[in-house]
Amino acid sequence: MNGLDLDLARKVLDSQPFSRLVGARVTAFGDGAATLEVDIRPELQQQNGFLHGGVLAYAADNAITFAAGTTLGPAVLTGGFSIQYVRPATGSTLVADAEVVHTGRRQAVVRCELFAAGEDGERTLCAVAQGTVLSAAPSS
Repeated sequence: MNGLDLDLARKVLDSQPFSRLVGARVTAFGDGAATLEVDIRPELQQQNGFLHGGVLAYAADNAITFAAGTTLGPAVLTGGFSIQYVRPATGSTLVADAEVVHTGRRQAVVRCELFAAGEDGERTLCAVAQGTVLSAAPSS
């Protein structure tokens, strides 16, 4: 895993000003997977009271990139991703579970499922994303 662990992943996420703004946290990291969580708060909702789609896209992007970092190393950049919204996100916590589907020397393909979790822990699928992450490490 290239010396990466959950504590380092948390430090990297905390170094991102936007991640601190939305209150994101990495709750799992390693072995080709990562989980990112965001508390659902009124200031992150859109006009109908649902979590804003941009917050879901942010969470997918970061979870995808962190998962790929477990296989490619710490120097990675999102090459692109797509997201399909399944249903509006309501509840207390957004949970983005990402898992590497394929990794090569310079890129990884990652799938991410996003769930809205209630206070009781019950999770409802609200979006599915897939992305490509590129290694930004110098070629050797």
